[in-house]
Amino acid sequence: MPKTAKALWRPLSITAGALLALAFVSAAAAQEEDPVADLIASIDTAWLIICGILVFFMQAGFAMLTSGFVRSKNTANILMKNVIDASVGAVSFWAFGWAFAYGVSDASNSFIGLGNFFLTDFDDYADWFFQFAFAAAAATIVAGALAERLKFSAYLAYTVVITGFIYPVVVHWGWDDIGWLVELNIASGYVDFAGSGIVHMVGGFAGLVGAIILGPRMGKFTGGRVNAIPGHSIALATLGMFILWFGWYGFNAGSTLELSGGGAALAGKVAANTTIAAASGAIAAAMLSRLFTRRYDPGLTINGALGGLVGITAPCATVDPWAAVIIGAIGAGIMYAAVVALDKFKIDDPVGAFPVHGAAGVWGVLAVGLFSSEDGLAQGGYGDPSSYGLLLGGGGEQLLAQVIGLVAIVAWVVVTAAILFLAIKFTIGLRISEEEEERGIDLLEHGLDSYPDFGPTGSGIFSSRGNGGNGGG
Repeated sequence: MPKTAKALWRPLSITAGALLALAFVSAAAAQEEDPVADLIASIDTAWLIICGILVFFMQAGFAMLTSGFVRSKNTANILMKNVIDASVGAVSFWAFGWAFAYGVSDASNSFIGLGNFFLTDFDDYADWFFQFAFAAAAATIVAGALAERLKFSAYLAYTVVITGFIYPVVVHWGWDDIGWLVELNIASGYVDFAGSGIVHMVGGFAGLVGAIILGPRMGKFTGGRVNAIPGHSIALATLGMFILWFGWYGFNAGSTLELSGGGAALAGKVAANTTIAAASGAIAAAMLSRLFTRRYDPGLTINGALGGLVGITAPCATVDPWAAVIIGAIGAGIMYAAVVALDKFKIDDPVGAFPVHGAAGVWGVLAVGLFSSEDGLAQGGYGDPSSYGLLLGGGGEQLLAQVIGLVAIVAWVVVTAAILFLAIKFTIGLRISEEEEERGIDLLEHGLDSYPDFGPTGSGIFSSRGNGGNGGG
């Protein structure tokens, strides 16, 4: 090789090597960014799925709670309704619910979503799963208010409508980016972090309407008195409460929707507030029951914990822990007052669905406008943290937004639920026969005794006719 070529070759080789090294480093850096971003997205998706599983597990809590609060002769019926809520709710929310809540299309508007029916043109399945679990919970709340006298066929009809239409429309208003409550030009708009109003008030007020139309159980209000009809297992009810409390961490903390971008810190705060409110609710209910009945009532204490949980569900991200104590205790007090009010107006709610979810849900919505801190609203990502809680000096604008949302949700649910239950009443019928109510829905609608050794068929081992069978109609 000539000397001139050799002289040129060395700098060219060095330059080419440097360019190659630079390209390698750039490619490596690009490769490093993609895996990190993918890892973050995967962690956020896993968080949503895990929290969705926790919320879905609340179905087991509702099953145990409601079965414990009803009589043994209606146990299988209420458990069947829980199974149907999860099953029918899944299909209904797949077909229509998601479309009305979050559906994306040119036809979607601030009132209702109108896209992605049957999840067409859609692939965010983790989000759908998380939201389905909420929809199923809203429908399950209604079952408790109508327990022990509702026809199973009527239940099949209304759970489809609640999970597929009534509930999703409220979700669109308050949680979808284009919903009119989200866009409300007052303070931060309607704020309901995990659903005191959007989930619990929907279920609670739908249950109240159904209970009024259905009427009380035989023997509940006779002789001018309110007659106690105790459930058959406080053990099952207590287990149900703890399962619900456990699942509530998915319900509330999971509503961060992600762990990245400050979501993990917010989830920790939400979990702490959830725990404190549930505990203060249980303590307050126990003290109230002692004050007014001279007994520490386990049933009221169970519902007190749940009332505290419902009360903190809306403000869990925007209040400080000291406020969670107050919110939980007042939630239990409102639950107790609602129980007394229902008895006064002769409305029969066997498990306290309206007092826990409807009445305490109203309190949770209002608590946002009373106790939210400026830092809490900012951490939660809400638009105008300068209009914070009234009791903390932030003015009344946020409370006004909450009242508007509350009134709109109650009006929508009461009207649509009344139309739904009346339509069922005058078509397929709502109520079981007097014979079924007397002998138990388990036997005549499902053909079995939940406890055959002690049930009305006398088929168990403790019956003189017993042969070890499982009962029958």
